[in-house]
Amino acid sequence: MQNFFRLFVFLFFLSFAAQAQNKPAPTPKPKKTRILFLLDGSGSMNAKWENSVRMTVAKQLLTKMVDSLKTHKNLEMALRVYGHQFPNKENNCTDSKLEVAFAPGNSDQIKKRIKAITPKGNTPITYSLEQSAKDFPAEPNTRNVIIIITDGLESCKGDPCKASLALQKKRIFLRPFVIGIGATEEFQKQFECVGQYYNAADIKTFENVLDDVVTTALSSTTVSVELKDEQGKPVETNVNMTFINNITGEPEYNYVHYLDANGKTDILDIDALLNYDLVINTIPQIVEKNLKIKAGKHNVFSVTAPQGYLNFRQEAPPAYGTVTAIIRKNGSPQTLAWTTYGTTQKLLAGKYDIELLTLPRYYLNDVVVKQGETKIVSYPMPGLLNVTSELQGYGSIYTIDSEGGQKWIYNLPESNSKINLPLLPGKYRLVYRAKSARASKFTETKNFTITSGKTTTLKLFGQ
Repeated sequence: MQNFFRLFVFLFFLSFAAQAQNKPAPTPKPKKTRILFLLDGSGSMNAKWENSVRMTVAKQLLTKMVDSLKTHKNLEMALRVYGHQFPNKENNCTDSKLEVAFAPGNSDQIKKRIKAITPKGNTPITYSLEQSAKDFPAEPNTRNVIIIITDGLESCKGDPCKASLALQKKRIFLRPFVIGIGATEEFQKQFECVGQYYNAADIKTFENVLDDVVTTALSSTTVSVELKDEQGKPVETNVNMTFINNITGEPEYNYVHYLDANGKTDILDIDALLNYDLVINTIPQIVEKNLKIKAGKHNVFSVTAPQGYLNFRQEAPPAYGTVTAIIRKNGSPQTLAWTTYGTTQKLLAGKYDIELLTLPRYYLNDVVVKQGETKIVSYPMPGLLNVTSELQGYGSIYTIDSEGGQKWIYNLPESNSKINLPLLPGKYRLVYRAKSARASKFTETKNFTITSGKTTTLKLFGQ
């Protein structure tokens, strides 16, 4: 009965584990998007623009945009205005105010405040960006977006690029959108570093740009990554890949690449408002800088990543120990990976240098890994050096080359000279002085030879 109960429990947990394994991952909760409209209310917005005034056009189109977004799900809006509270002659560089805070259903309030704005003073863009950090509620699972609408450069000696970058690194908001009204080339140079810049040279362009920016901020974007072989076929897979935020340096998405039964890679959702570097975590890594992602589209990125294998075949019996192999790119001192004998290592196709941590070290240079093939990496079968003495003392082992030169490879343990040491085949020399010997002249040497698969026994001096 007891055995039956144990079998029942085992089968129950086995069934539970299988169900858990096959259960699809829960669908993530949609992120809330918060859009802060940062509107220029400085005196220059009173300038004529075609048959109207810059501020009049901005008010009309922004009001229209806010009205169209009021029923959008998972969206909140807010309005901050700068340069509208004090006249230009006062040179007020803190003239920035959150006119309408983030809240559901506040579109009418935003439209009302837009209507009441009167352009007056300076252009404290840097200060406004810094203040905007306080406008976004501290809440997880949100996308914080700033849309800057301005016709002038920073007028308060601030650095809007530095401020924007710092706040992006703190993840206060995503890369801002900057819409320049009637902008010059100088204007564009200053604001390209603040965020994604759009030049609204005329009223029609301004309207189109505003629509495009909001669509970009709210649209769904997907990517696929094709890992191609040397023939350009997307057949490589099962590789870790990381989308790195190249502003913060942090990983935004980690995936293990997948191909279905038809050889098609899967489609991944991605936030198009971030700038990414794509890292394919092969050995060595492949890095694609500054991915050009089109918002609201499906983007396909192709990376050439042909791979092959190194098979580190363990030929020596267990008594000889396990050997570690260090893998480096051909001609480079940098370690790419390490592994132990008896394993297989996947690598990009190419040339590699391998260092085996044997005694002495064994080097294999210019090892070629070919696409889809397995290269066997072997080394000479070692032998064993057996030192039977239990004496305490000081000693070292050296290799002896064909010309009689010696090279140090190992120090004997001082507390007990008895060892059983795997060594590669070759000629060696042992140099030793017992701790009880009171002068260097009592140092003695002994030459010996190691043969593959055999044990060489030495007795230390004085035995």
